[in-house]
Amino acid sequence: MPEPANRTANTPDLSPVRGVLLDIDGVLTVSWRPIPGAVEAVEALRAAGLRPGFPTSTTSRTRASIGASLREAGFAVDDEQIITGPVAAAHYLAERHPGARCLLLTSGDVSADLPGIDLVGPDAEDVDVVLVGGAGPEFDYSALDAAFGHLDRGARLVTLNKNMYRRTDEGLQADAGAFVAGLEAAAGVTAEVVGKPAVEFFAAALDVVGTEPEETVMVGDDVDVDVLAGQDAGLTGILVRTGKFRQEALERADGDPNAILDSVADLPTWLADRI
Repeated sequence: MPEPANRTANTPDLSPVRGVLLDIDGVLTVSWRPIPGAVEAVEALRAAGLRPGFPTSTTSRTRASIGASLREAGFAVDDEQIITGPVAAAHYLAERHPGARCLLLTSGDVSADLPGIDLVGPDAEDVDVVLVGGAGPEFDYSALDAAFGHLDRGARLVTLNKNMYRRTDEGLQADAGAFVAGLEAAAGVTAEVVGKPAVEFFAAALDVVGTEPEETVMVGDDVDVDVLAGQDAGLTGILVRTGKFRQEALERADGDPNAILDSVADLPTWLADRI
């Protein structure tokens, strides 16, 4: 029997919803083109008085660059409402590894979102932290081997995400998690995750929107990294069937989303009696 288009399961007794965290890639856009109805949905949420935040696993662009792309696509977004892995990493490194010399392995220049962090090149002799961002052409053998060498000599491994793949307009592509897993196995280390699905990341997102977990929903296309991780942090998790959503991933997940919607376009209606 076919599954209903939208369904709700295990929805807790919520406080009135005041904040909405919307993943960007796969929920609002695919390759920075808006998903049908997404712009209108964000406008409807704002009109309803909800506080939006935009947590994203995108690690190859700064929040200013992401904000510009979202505004070009039609979304009314302030840069300060965007929560990225590098932004979370800057806070994490300052607190957990103050003064560390960091080798940044990522696609794209995100140094602007890492203020105060001592970034060094791959030829540096003393590296305290290997910081891994989004995967791309820069993840070649030379770069990965240099990262392995530093880890083998005692550097800590910190990653902005452990996503195994991402959805683009060319289909699914391998993401940083595939390379992080290899570095963990080769060097015998365990990565410290500072982006999604880390609890610290969701805490940073809640600080941005200014709401408590029980009055906030998290909307994502990844059942594990976005939705169940959000639920573990005390938020209500909503899964959408866009982006990299896969039915088989939902079926093998260790928990159930609080709700499943066809897309973010359905979110204002779902929230109508919960505000």
